[in-house]
Amino acid sequence: MKKLLVFCVLLFVSCNSDTNGIACTEEARAGLNVTVRDAQATNYLGIGTSIVATDGTYSEPLQFIEGIIPSFAGAWEREGNYILTVSAQGYSTYISETITVTSDECHVIPQQLEISLQPE
Repeated sequence: MKKLLVFCVLLFVSCNSDTNGIACTEEARAGLNVTVRDAQATNYLGIGTSIVATDGTYSEPLQFIEGIIPSFAGAWEREGNYILTVSAQGYSTYISETITVTSDECHVIPQQLEISLQPE
């Protein structure tokens, strides 16, 4: 009987540890999702392009994701106020305005951005 009581208490505590009854997924979400284009030719840029997200003293290179439309992702489950520095050989470096990543009860709210780089 004691074991059953302990089990019931543990079950009750674990069932009430969620966020206001909201069932969150276990997946990680990128707060920043970026595509980069050549401003004149309008083709997408991928390999050889570098994007660094900075939030105060925190800095993170965005991960390249190969695909039909190459993209970059970062700030995985991290809120913040980011400035992106985008560079590629043969293009002028682009520095963004502040991009704010917020979150809800479960995950960050992804920001989708498309940046056009000017050829030098």
